[in-house]
Amino acid sequence: MPDLGSATALMGRLWREYVARHWPWLAVAVLLMVVEGSTLGLLSYTLQPMFDRVFVDGDVGAMWWVGGVILSLFVIRAVTGVAQRVILTRVAQLTSTDMQTDLLAHMMTLDSTYFQRNAPGALIERVQGDTLAVQNVWQVLIQGLGRDVVSLLSLFVVAVTIDVGWTAIAVVGIPLLILPTVALQKYVRRKTRQMRSDSRHRATRLDEIFHGIDAIKLNGLEPYQLARFRKVVDRIVHSQIKSAAGRALLPGMIDIVTGLGFFGVLVLGGRDIISGEKTVGEFMSFFTAMALAFQPLRRIGAISGTFQVAAASLENIYTVFATRPTILSAPRQIAPIAGTPEIEVEHVTFGYDDTPVLRDLTFRARAGKTTALVGASGAGKSTIFRLLTRLVQPSQGTIAMNGQSIADMPLDALRGMVSIVSQDALLFDETIRENILLGRRDVSEDALRRAVEDARVADFADDMPLGLDTLAGPRGSNLSGGQRQRVAIARALLRNTPVLLLDEATSALDAQSEAAVQAALERLSEGRTTLVIAHRLSTVRTADCIVVLDQGRVADSGTHDDLLARGGIYADLYRLQFDENRIRQWRTA
Repeated sequence: MPDLGSATALMGRLWREYVARHWPWLAVAVLLMVVEGSTLGLLSYTLQPMFDRVFVDGDVGAMWWVGGVILSLFVIRAVTGVAQRVILTRVAQLTSTDMQTDLLAHMMTLDSTYFQRNAPGALIERVQGDTLAVQNVWQVLIQGLGRDVVSLLSLFVVAVTIDVGWTAIAVVGIPLLILPTVALQKYVRRKTRQMRSDSRHRATRLDEIFHGIDAIKLNGLEPYQLARFRKVVDRIVHSQIKSAAGRALLPGMIDIVTGLGFFGVLVLGGRDIISGEKTVGEFMSFFTAMALAFQPLRRIGAISGTFQVAAASLENIYTVFATRPTILSAPRQIAPIAGTPEIEVEHVTFGYDDTPVLRDLTFRARAGKTTALVGASGAGKSTIFRLLTRLVQPSQGTIAMNGQSIADMPLDALRGMVSIVSQDALLFDETIRENILLGRRDVSEDALRRAVEDARVADFADDMPLGLDTLAGPRGSNLSGGQRQRVAIARALLRNTPVLLLDEATSALDAQSEAAVQAALERLSEGRTTLVIAHRLSTVRTADCIVVLDQGRVADSGTHDDLLARGGIYADLYRLQFDENRIRQWRTA
C-alpha cells in the first residue's frame, strides 16, 4: 500500500475533494450547533437563580421567568438539534454517494489484470464498505467541533465565573490523557485496517459461494464453505472487539479523570458552602455545568477513535485512486478507419505474469473474410481476442488494422468497431430486451425484432409471459446456457460492426438451434472481418483461412482442404473429432 500520509492528511483530502463542495449547508449546520451547544451553558447558569431565589428565598415571580427561560432553552435545543442532524445526514449521504460513484468510475478505467488480481467481493467491499465507513466521519467531527466544543466552552465560562479554583481542580487530570490518546489512535487504526481487510475476504467468500452454489450443492461442500466463512467472520469479530475496546478506552479514562475532578470539587466546594463563602445555588450551577460537560467531553474523546476508523478506510479508497491504468486511450488525432479493415498481427509475444502464452505470433485476417483460429486448449486463441480489443497489451510486436496500430486508436473507437460473442455470455439482471440493447435508444423496434429472430431469441422469448421484457435474472440465471448465448448473438447482430469476433459462439446450443444460429452468423459475417475460435472443427470448414496454433505459435494456415491434404496438427485434430463423432453416433443409434 502506498504511503498516503497521516490521518489528518487523509481527512484534509476528503474535505477538499468531497465535503467542501457542501460548505453552505455545513455553515448552516455549524451555526445551528453553536446555538444548540450554547444552550447548555445558559441552562447551567439559570440554575443559580432557580436555587437561590426560588428554592431558598421563595420568590414566586422568579419561578415563572426562570421556568420560562429553561423551557425556551429546551425548545431551542430541540429545534436546532433536529435541523442540524438532518443537514449533516444529507451532506454525509451525498458525500458517500459521490465517492462511491467516483471510485467505481475510476475502477472501470483500470486494466483487466487489476480485476484478475482482486476478487469481485473485495472490490465490492472497497466501493461499498469502505465508503460507508467514512460516510459519517464529517458528521461526527463537525458535531464535535461545533456543538460539543461550544458546549464545553460555554459550560467552562460558567464554571470559571463561579469559581476559578473549583474549575482548576475539575480539569487538572485532563493533560494526563495526551500520551494514552496517541497510543490508542495507532492501535485503533491498526485493528481497523485488519478488520477492513478481513471484510474484503468475507465479501469474496460470499461472492464465490453464491456464484457457485450449484457446484457447492452437487459436491457436498456446504460444511467446507461454511467453515471457511466462519473462519473469516471470527477474525472480523476479534478485530471489531479490539477496535471497539480501543475506541471505548479513551472515554473510559475521561470518566475516571472527571470522577476525580468531581470528588475534588465536592470536597473543596463543600467546605466553602459550610463556611458561607459560596451559596447552594452557586454550587449547583457549577456542579450542573460540570455534569453537563461530561457527555460532550466523552464524545470529543471518542472522536479520535472514529477518526482513525475512517482513516483506515480512506487508505483503502485512495490506494485504489492511486492505481493507474497502463492501457491508455490514444488522443483523437487520427482519422477513423473506414470500411472493413484487414487485421495484421506481427511478431506478437504475450504472457500472464511469468507464464508465456503467445510467442512471436504472426498472421493476417483478410478484410471481409472469415479467419478461424484452432488449436488445443491453452494455445492462446482467446488471448488473441483480448489483445485485439486491448483488454491486454502485447509485451512485444504490434497489432494493426489497415496498417494502423490499434495502440494509436482511441479505445472507444477501437472497441466500437468490434462485436464479440463468447462462450461465456454475460447477461445482467435486466430484461432480455435491455440485455440486447445495452442502453441504446436509437434502435427501432423493427431492427430489434430482426436481430431477435435471426439469433433465434424469439423461439423462447415469445413463449414467455412478458416476452422480451422478461427478467434475465442475476448473471442470466433465469435463462439456459443456450438461451443466454442467443441473447449475446442478438447483441452482435444489432451492433453491426465491421469486425466480428466469435469465441465458441454456438457451443451451448443444441443441434437444431446451432444450425439455425450458425446460418444467422454466416449471414452476419458477410462483408465483415470475422475471427472465429472453435474447438469443433466442423463449424469452421467453410472459413476462408484457418490458422492452426500450437503453444502460442502459428503451426500452419490455409483452407480446410489444404490443411487436410498437408496433414499435421489440423488433420490429426479433425480425424480425432471425426472418429469421436462416429463413435458417439454409433452408441446413440
